[in-house]
Amino acid sequence: MRLECGARTDQGKIRSSNEDYFVANPQDKIFLVADGMGGHAAGEIASRMAAEKIEAVVSQGDAGSGMEDLLLMAVLEANASVHEAQKAQAQYRGMGSTLTALAFTDSRYYVVHVGDSRAYLFRNNSLVQLTEDHSLVWPLYKSGMIAKDEISRNPRKNLITRSIGTQPQVDADLQNGSALEGDIFLLCSDGLTDVLSDDDISHILLNGGTNPQHLAELLVDAANLGGGPDNVTVVVAYLAPE
Repeated sequence: MRLECGARTDQGKIRSSNEDYFVANPQDKIFLVADGMGGHAAGEIASRMAAEKIEAVVSQGDAGSGMEDLLLMAVLEANASVHEAQKAQAQYRGMGSTLTALAFTDSRYYVVHVGDSRAYLFRNNSLVQLTEDHSLVWPLYKSGMIAKDEISRNPRKNLITRSIGTQPQVDADLQNGSALEGDIFLLCSDGLTDVLSDDDISHILLNGGTNPQHLAELLVDAANLGGGPDNVTVVVAYLAPE
């Protein structure tokens, strides 16, 4: 299998700045999306700090001891960096970021996740959300009290329960699985999923071909056509046949 990727970030139609940040690094097989929060451009600082720390730790680390351990260490270091920065400077007080990262070793994929950005797997023409949103609204969906397409319309939707840097410690979700030829992995900020349903995303992935950059462009364009109420960032990784 050959790993191909594409990515795009856009501030959307309403926001005056872009607090999202992404990494698409096929050489070191690390991909991520971070969605920052905090005033006075602090969100931009937090998302970039978190993303760059994750990329550095994974790229320079030894996955031989276990990719999950390496990713968890990267998240803890990213959390410490952002937390110390927001404590040290008043203008950064309270800043933080979501983080959803994807890494590969041989024939396995690994996902580490904090917040409400998402990771999806499109396999055999079927879309599966790999992550669960760390938000006040997600448990309502899990318990059957609301439908999934109602999440984005709930007034408490943006209240997340975990983030990078807002607390001294953070719990991250970790998972792994077999990576198969033809798999398409999608990482995205909530600027995409607040506008597009899973069916919308699946339709684009099903009909947009397999060029990951083209798919990323299509998804971001669709979010902006739907109103673009928030920053939107998409990273697509495709396991192409040799």
